[in-house]
Amino acid sequence: MSLSCSTRRNLLKGFCGIVASGVIPKHTFASVQSEGKRSLALYNRHTDERFKADFWINGNYQHEALGNFDQLLRDHRQDITAPMDRNLFELLHKLQQKLEDSSEIHIISGFRSPKTNAMLNATTKGVAKKSYHMRGMAMDIAIPGVDLLDLRNAAKSLKLGGVGYYPKSGFIHVDTGRVRSW
Repeated sequence: MSLSCSTRRNLLKGFCGIVASGVIPKHTFASVQSEGKRSLALYNRHTDERFKADFWINGNYQHEALGNFDQLLRDHRQDITAPMDRNLFELLHKLQQKLEDSSEIHIISGFRSPKTNAMLNATTKGVAKKSYHMRGMAMDIAIPGVDLLDLRNAAKSLKLGGVGYYPKSGFIHVDTGRVRSW
């Protein structure tokens, strides 16, 4: 079914009237904060590299900082760098706010090439064949001084993606896929 131009115009006029009348709250349309800075300090346990930077300033992602984070999160086994989902950095920032802790985040795994993921899947329990790590949408993390269970619970409470709990290995998994936990 398609709407004629006049019908669409009337629907739009009606919607605009609802918005103008204040029935829909203004914060629904202007809920994105555009002032301030978002910072992260990351440490890669496998490469012994660290990088701290403001990745977002006054509504703008800082491409140089994000490129450095991408490099830090590369597949160190294959030395392959890929762009990480920017929402992961937002997730980490919100996680630190929730925990009221801005300590350095330790990275156990960031990006994984298909070759690395297949090798890990064959040798390590709990590695998914179609891991979000291969799409730059996942990280395995720990924060020294933060109890792993508290870290997991805080990540789950954000409802921003998947959260895996690996207490025997000493890390949690976070991703920007659908909300789920294991």
